Amino acid sequence: MSISRDLERYAGLFASRTKVMKSSAMRDLMAVTARPEVISLAGGLPDTSTFPPDTFAAVAQRVAAESCAQALQYGPTEGLGETKDCIAEVMAAEGMPLDREDAIVTTGGQQVIDLVTKTLIDPGNVVIAEGPTYPGAVPVFLAYQAEVVQIEMDTAGMRVDLLEEALDRLDREGRRPKFIYTVPTFQNPAGVSMSLSRRRRLVEIAHERELLVLEDNPYGLLRYEGDGLPPLYALDGGVYVMYLGTFSKILAPGIRLGWVAAPPPVLEKIGVAKQGTDLCTSTLSQLIVQAYFERGDWREYVDSLTDVYRKRRDTMLDALAEHFPRQAEWTRPSGGLFIWATLPDFIDTTDLLARALRDNVAFVPGEAAFLDGRGRSSMRLNFSGSDEESIREGIRRIGEVVTEQVELYGTLTGERQAVSSPAQEAGEVVQLPTPAQRARRAKG
Repeated sequence: MSISRDLERYAGLFASRTKVMKSSAMRDLMAVTARPEVISLAGGLPDTSTFPPDTFAAVAQRVAAESCAQALQYGPTEGLGETKDCIAEVMAAEGMPLDREDAIVTTGGQQVIDLVTKTLIDPGNVVIAEGPTYPGAVPVFLAYQAEVVQIEMDTAGMRVDLLEEALDRLDREGRRPKFIYTVPTFQNPAGVSMSLSRRRRLVEIAHERELLVLEDNPYGLLRYEGDGLPPLYALDGGVYVMYLGTFSKILAPGIRLGWVAAPPPVLEKIGVAKQGTDLCTSTLSQLIVQAYFERGDWREYVDSLTDVYRKRRDTMLDALAEHFPRQAEWTRPSGGLFIWATLPDFIDTTDLLARALRDNVAFVPGEAAFLDGRGRSSMRLNFSGSDEESIREGIRRIGEVVTEQVELYGTLTGERQAVSSPAQEAGEVVQLPTPAQRARRAKG
């Protein structure tokens, strides 16, 4: 039976929301990037090979010996109290006190985005997000038929001045956003961090306008240089800021364990939504985390990760300077897992990906981080999931394909396109422009 015939048979059964559902760009690439010959700079994959096997064996053995029956049983929807103590320890490391009752343990951080959107959004309601935003959030917002307004970013994160302009416009139209979604620290995909002044102003705006903010903070402890910045949740005290945390980036994504902290009335509704989704988060995973934290060395493991990832970041930045053309720009993240690169406007990175895959290298096209067609000349590059040799070779391959496109454009248009610059040959990284730089460009 043909696929088209199958679609005709079932088309009338699908909910209307499926018409706007969109597959995750990262998930679409998983089947391809799983091939051993492909260098994947696409997924936000932590390097799980760094986790000591003997530690995992000891933790699993302890759970099996001491808590086998409990590990195999259902648990409370809100999560085990001891797991919340582990969560509180992680949040305390970034200056955030947490009461057990103020959090729900979830099946990964991704579930938090889904539950918050499910709880707050009716079709047509407005969500505000950064532009670009986390590509994994895009399918969630679409599935619940939200209207997403994306706010431009620069090297200091979301432009809060533009946020206020958007809020004023929406207010004139009689529309109130249900929440603002932001990844303020080592943003996915841009890699930049929101400045302290903008963080404070964003929290002030939330209080002035009584707006909820969902702070997604998977990478806050993965800092490679510079001083830490307080999370929005710490500045707000949990009045309007909902906090999303996860063990995926500081422990392992395979345990699928995250959490949400939120104002009590909101948290109660999120808990009801979770009951209908999966009843409870894996008790086995929660007990594994508890047993691991009782060993007392989780911070040492995070420190070891930052050492590994810092070297990989530096390797990717050096490779970009060597192999990408002078027209390219990219961010220089102080932490996290991603670099955001932008190519000349005449290059479409979705088309470029198809060409790059023939050379067995992958990245996430920038369009996946927008809902309005922007980002077509940009790409997200991950440096945590590959070793340094693979990063160098992967960037070389992408750079080769980009150079082909630049030279082809020059041939077709008669415009000579230089492929490198003295600054890049010296290893200088071009960052997203600051507001002052944008103003100077506009005047010039």
